[in-house]
Amino acid sequence: MHQIIIIGSGPAGFTAAIYAARAGLKPLLFASSVGVGGELMNTTEVENFPGFPEGIQGPELMQKMQEQAERFGTEIVYDDIVDLDVSGDVKTVTSGDGKVHETSTIIYATGSAYRKLGLPDEDRLSGHGVSWCATCDGFFFREKVIAVVGGGDSAMEEATFLTRFADKVYVIHRRSELKASKIMQERAFANEKIEFIWDSEVAAIHGETEVTGLTLRNTVDGAESELAVTGLFVAIGNDPRTHLVHGKLDLTEEGTIAVEGRSSRTSAPGVFAAGDVVDPTYRQAITAAGSGTVAALDAEHFLAALEQDRTAVAAV
Repeated sequence: MHQIIIIGSGPAGFTAAIYAARAGLKPLLFASSVGVGGELMNTTEVENFPGFPEGIQGPELMQKMQEQAERFGTEIVYDDIVDLDVSGDVKTVTSGDGKVHETSTIIYATGSAYRKLGLPDEDRLSGHGVSWCATCDGFFFREKVIAVVGGGDSAMEEATFLTRFADKVYVIHRRSELKASKIMQERAFANEKIEFIWDSEVAAIHGETEVTGLTLRNTVDGAESELAVTGLFVAIGNDPRTHLVHGKLDLTEEGTIAVEGRSSRTSAPGVFAAGDVVDPTYRQAITAAGSGTVAALDAEHFLAALEQDRTAVAAV
């Protein structure tokens, strides 16, 4: 039986693994079968992670975290978790290959998933002009006219990055001002290739085999207009990946896993949560990493208390 199983391979999961492994707990970490590294794998230059004054590419940062976790003895399995039981003293997780793994503690750090617009043709045209990842697909839009939906940091980063390839990038935002940080706004406003369309939302996506245009709806007066583009990048936020713990762990009103105060302790003893799956507000790589540290330390303290209880029972 394992002492710690970590579910998730973003900054929270890998940082938890580093701390747990250095404590000699031999963590088993389940990385996704397709999305190892979390959202930073889809990020270009990371300029605000301490220790990298010149910035670092998101995938490179995650590779370094993984190497550090493995260096201290973390075992990494490239598979998804499809079920878990947290009801007893011995917890179990079931991986995609059908194997059941027993553990004393679980650190749940599954992150979040891209939020969709919910339009009928969104999934149909995914990969044919609709995308949620500029770094993945930007190259295919050289000399094209494209649009980005959103008003936060992610949307500004996507739009700015896409100007490396596209001739024109429209930013469509449902309000009259952005939510992005000041520095990200300034970069976008200063870019001659970016044009903002305010108080608007995407009402429809057009195209038979690939995106040819959008119908926009004004959020103030409801008027509709057409916009000719060959690509649509959706950057409107993320939803925490909590589907495996519905009915098993308490959730907050925002849909994140509820934890006790500043700890990582969930409603199930021995189960800890970290990263974006508990954070609806800050959602930064550095806060996720710090959250992973907290989870590893909480799990270590929990295991130490278990050992003390066993020793006390044995002495009676």
